Amino acid sequence: MRVVALAGGVGGAKMVDGLAQALPPNDLTVIVNTGDDFEFLGLKICPDLDTVCYTLAGIANPSTGWGRADETWNALENIVALGGPGWFRLGDKDLGTHFERTRLLKTGCSLSQITDRFCKSWGIIHRILPMSDDPVSTIVCSNQGEIPFQEYFVRLRCEPKVIGFKFNGVKLARPSPGVLESIKQADLVVICPSNPWVSVDPIISVDGIFDGIKPQVVIAISPIIGGRAVKGPAAKMFVELGIKPSPAAVANHYGSKQNDGILNGIVIDNVDEIYKNQISELGFEVLITETVINSPSARLQLAQNVLLFGRNLLESFT
Repeated sequence: MRVVALAGGVGGAKMVDGLAQALPPNDLTVIVNTGDDFEFLGLKICPDLDTVCYTLAGIANPSTGWGRADETWNALENIVALGGPGWFRLGDKDLGTHFERTRLLKTGCSLSQITDRFCKSWGIIHRILPMSDDPVSTIVCSNQGEIPFQEYFVRLRCEPKVIGFKFNGVKLARPSPGVLESIKQADLVVICPSNPWVSVDPIISVDGIFDGIKPQVVIAISPIIGGRAVKGPAAKMFVELGIKPSPAAVANHYGSKQNDGILNGIVIDNVDEIYKNQISELGFEVLITETVINSPSARLQLAQNVLLFGRNLLESFT
């Protein structure tokens, strides 16, 4: 079964790791959010791409889920001592990634070409694609004005109240090579347990991606468990936008196929079983299972459950 996964953030990276354990290389393509990308210290930083790749390569920091394992901080400490900015934490190993990416971009390489090159260097055998080679910037509209996402997320620690979101440049952005083809050839599209507002929406806002996904069988894994996000500000964003954070809210966010949305089914945690009937009445198939994936074995088990759910949905539509 050929699967396309849409991913961003630590939750997306963990889910991708489970899918990569469960599927051979030719059966999994991962499309990663690049709306979080920004420039820092003159370098091109791709937080979601790097988190996904570091996780698949087995070199991610196990305690944070982002950055490199066994990291040192000599360069950043020296930058701060010299009066430079240090609010975005870049370790020495991580800096090497950003230096080389920036250098290659200046030679004319595209982001997707560089990502492919890095994956080969790190021994990643599944296909990882940035959503676009064109720049897209996620902007958080807040009670403190419009704030670039990384400044909202890291420097301001998600403190401003969210009013909405903008994706600057998305109208001009085109899917990176292979994105639309992989979606068209997929049997199943899996939306990872990533933040719907700032990890997944930028991807499906790129020209052609929403329309490409719509005819496919699509499953989302809810990032909201027991009214909270396992990691990140997703639940806070729902609340500030006047929406009770729940798996039902996640399902509604993506919309059912009957109501011009993209979802066929949603995977929710055991603690949220009370929402099953409500979600079913909205037109979604529901799988209830353990969705906390803090170990490689838990990631694999969830991936296997999601794939079985997907196969059952595929059979019901053929």
